[in-house]
Amino acid sequence: MSNNYGSVIKFEKQDYCGALILDNAEKMNVVGDEFLKELGALQQDILGMEELRALAIVANGDNFSAGIDLKMLHEVSSEKVKATLTHLQGLYSFWQTLSIPVVIGVQGFCFGSAVELMLGCDIRIAAENLRLSLPEVKLGLAPDMGGTTRLTKLVGTGQAKRLIMACEEIGAEEALQIGLVEKVVPADKLREATIRLAQKMAAYPPSSVAFAKKGINLAAESSVAAGLLFEQAQSTYCCGTEDLKEAISAFFEKRKPSFRGR
Repeated sequence: MSNNYGSVIKFEKQDYCGALILDNAEKMNVVGDEFLKELGALQQDILGMEELRALAIVANGDNFSAGIDLKMLHEVSSEKVKATLTHLQGLYSFWQTLSIPVVIGVQGFCFGSAVELMLGCDIRIAAENLRLSLPEVKLGLAPDMGGTTRLTKLVGTGQAKRLIMACEEIGAEEALQIGLVEKVVPADKLREATIRLAQKMAAYPPSSVAFAKKGINLAAESSVAAGLLFEQAQSTYCCGTEDLKEAISAFFEKRKPSFRGR
């Protein structure tokens, strides 16, 4: 495991499920240079964790994240953005390209770049006290870490324009209503609910979970014909796996299955 994170991002693993924990509550878990460097280092380690089957993202403290560290914006230039933004966008796109499911739990303030982090995950769970906003336009720019792209696909053009162009702040119930989050839970149950859902998916056959995620992602961005072709390919593969035979055998034998990812 790398020593290049641990100051503002912690990582824990139990069995097949990992937990990425934002751990800079004193500074409201701001997204700054240190956060982005540690995030990239941890992601490289995650790629090498063959036993990892699901991931939860949570944050210590009363608030998930206040978003971008304004000191970064104060020092930014067009030249620096041109040189670094493709890499930085990749840090948030990473969760979609990762073959395992990623569940994120957000509470309190979740602003700007933190919303974009959330948008890149597979399933979003909100605490009842969530206050969510994308204030970039007020600061003289538009969301650039996937905000205009992923939010539009998730909630539609009109709601995306309202949230981004008017910088409107919304709560958990409204986020649920417009499809920005999938579930709302009490704040004191958020971490438990987030990790439990990740653990639930980690207990399923890894290949079927991975193909399901890839198929859904593909369906959101392609034609019906392309999606159906992908379903044919994944079904051909999965029906030849040991895990499928194990799942069926365990069902008939009324026992807990043991999946090996084969």
